[in-house]
Amino acid sequence: MSMSETLELVSANRSHGGWHKRYRHYSRALDCDMVFAVYLPPQAEEERVPLLWWLSGLTCNDENFMQKAGAHRLAAELGIAIVCPDTSPRGTDLPGEHESYDLGSGAGFYVNATETPWKSHYRMYDYVIEELPSVVRQHFPVNGRESISGHSMGGHGALILALRHPGRFRSVSAFSPVVNPMNCPWGQKAFSSYLGDDPARWRQYDACELVANGASRQRLFIDQGEADQFLEEQLQPERLEAVCEEHDHPLTLRRQPGYDHSYFFIASFIDDHLRYHADHLIKR
Repeated sequence: MSMSETLELVSANRSHGGWHKRYRHYSRALDCDMVFAVYLPPQAEEERVPLLWWLSGLTCNDENFMQKAGAHRLAAELGIAIVCPDTSPRGTDLPGEHESYDLGSGAGFYVNATETPWKSHYRMYDYVIEELPSVVRQHFPVNGRESISGHSMGGHGALILALRHPGRFRSVSAFSPVVNPMNCPWGQKAFSSYLGDDPARWRQYDACELVANGASRQRLFIDQGEADQFLEEQLQPERLEAVCEEHDHPLTLRRQPGYDHSYFFIASFIDDHLRYHADHLIKR
């Protein structure tokens, strides 16, 4: 068994009749050890189950969603496994990696870096779309039916992965996603550092650009809090709304009055997202 196929159990907690477990493994794509979390519903003890990928946002790791979103109860009822990757490589000690919250550690942006020094480790796109799914399929009782969701930077990741891989995910949703990173400060800082100055490299990781280019026809389901402190400068959902309308791309965008960018918002509406994904993972 190769290094990339070996999992080290970090922790295990019984939850709603199932198990929340954290594992460490060596990632070839990132050239470092990584930790990810998996929730296995009770049904996984008897049969293979569908899988929801959750991608988290800036400063987060595999723990935030599992501990704060309150998703285990309904996932157990529906019989859906959940996998949460980390949001960046860890412990690589690259220059500048820990200097700011929106670049480097905790801020991988789900791209494959092409620029020095980041390109040696920051290949989160390959890790999330290829390597980790291979590890999960090998070690856990999943049935091949997959959906994807995420929050903020992770919402951006969920949207671009689904749009760039038509048919791979049965459904996609997002909370407060960064929909047009080419044109917001978070995305411009990350993309210029990880990808250089060539806009062509940026476009492949921008949901608005992918919709405009007809990359996929998959419906997008998004919840956005209207009291989100990052709404106007960073998130700008109206840009995705406009490009979806222009190109007749199916979009459900719900604006939720009074809700901010926090996990209180996610916990308030996670059941809607789980049921939405269950409709595609189980009932069809």
